[in-house]
Amino acid sequence: MLGHTRFRHRLTTALAALGLLTAGAAVQATATATPAHAATTHRILFDNAHAETAGNADWIISTSQPDPLGQNSSPSAETDWTGALSSWGVALQKTGSYSQKTLPSGSSLSYGGSSTTDLSNFDTLVLPEPNTLFTTAEKTAIMNFVKNGGGLFMISDHTGADRNNDGYDAVEIFNDLMTNNSVDSTDPFGFSVDSLSISSDYPTAISDSTDPVLHGSFGTVTKSLIASGTTATLKPSDNSSVKGLLYRTGYSGNTGAFFATSTFGSGRVAFWGDSSPIDDGTGQSGNTLYDGWNDSGATNAALALNATAWLAGAGTSSGGGGGSGTCTAAQLLGNNGFESGATTWSATSGVITNSTGESARTGSYYAWLNGYGSANTDTLSQSVTIPSGCTTATLSFYLHVDTAETTTSTAYDTLKVQVLNSSGTVLGTLATYSNLNAAGGYTQRSFSLASYAGQTVTLKFTGTEGSTLQTSFVIDDTALNVS
Repeated sequence: MLGHTRFRHRLTTALAALGLLTAGAAVQATATATPAHAATTHRILFDNAHAETAGNADWIISTSQPDPLGQNSSPSAETDWTGALSSWGVALQKTGSYSQKTLPSGSSLSYGGSSTTDLSNFDTLVLPEPNTLFTTAEKTAIMNFVKNGGGLFMISDHTGADRNNDGYDAVEIFNDLMTNNSVDSTDPFGFSVDSLSISSDYPTAISDSTDPVLHGSFGTVTKSLIASGTTATLKPSDNSSVKGLLYRTGYSGNTGAFFATSTFGSGRVAFWGDSSPIDDGTGQSGNTLYDGWNDSGATNAALALNATAWLAGAGTSSGGGGGSGTCTAAQLLGNNGFESGATTWSATSGVITNSTGESARTGSYYAWLNGYGSANTDTLSQSVTIPSGCTTATLSFYLHVDTAETTTSTAYDTLKVQVLNSSGTVLGTLATYSNLNAAGGYTQRSFSLASYAGQTVTLKFTGTEGSTLQTSFVIDDTALNVS
């Protein structure tokens, strides 16, 4: 029962914290990360670091990388930039509302770093048929970017399209991203990519006059194109926001979705089952390309451009992964009740546990800091971006403290709740609890983080225990609610 003094028997099983947040995962956004026209410019990063030009593919907007403007600063035709995606890039550039960059080959995706191509500097990431697996750190970066407000455009191809012969195609790479990451591997977007190779079809759009992707500023979408591609299986029971927009002929509902959208955290996700629709037929010499962009039987250009606008949050001020000038009411912490075990949070060994030595407030898992009865320090932390448009941001958690200390005046064992930046500098200490706060049951604690709006910070709990009598700091049901 809670409130009883006890020594702690630690678990050192697979629940030991995995140290999943990289050193650069939490960083305060700097003013230089936002372009001069941030109020109207939507910042798009196209990936070319994962073999997007392997084989006959040429999934780039320009050969000038990272900045396509180096090839032509005022393009008017698709051939002004070189690449099979140049029509896409030029169309966005001509609006005057988009800033585009390419992550060059040999680079890595990051979120919260100092690179000019770091995801914190962008509103949307486009993954046009990647052909190499994302690293563990890259998957963490992608998922946190989306969770904190970024847009993710996933463009697949048919199963077996392993253009660089490394054993992985886009189907496997995307499914690996969604099922094998440190942030949320429990079907986070509400769909999986099908292992199919569909030779040809013209998938049809659903009837929904209010959908911004099907009926956007770039036109009305009626059909798309499959020229060797795949579909997705939707799982709305895992993510109720998932929505199929275009379906393979003869399919509807949760199967055969050729184009789908979803949300995750504060961000947006789009999936397209083939790369042929974005191919404009022009590119670097030696590539065999197909002009799906201008296919007369489809409306692929409108689909790509409307989806880009939707993902970037067109009509709102720019943000870079959650730092936008608007605010959608949301709970921002991942794995906030610890029921997914040692994921999302970074913690010392055994902190996230379902041990019966203490009790969860709800569910089975909780965070248990200290309780050894010997000198030790435990930590629990998570990086999060608080959108700049939010006027309220409330951190809350339930805390239970039990202790073997008998003093009524001396704080021998302490738990600090702090906000840090990427360098580990403490920006603020929200509270310090100790053995003097011991009591039966859980008590909810709440703090305003509104002053950190527009920043990516790390929320950190640090428990420090003295050399003899135990004190256990037990945390459950955390939340960071913004509006």
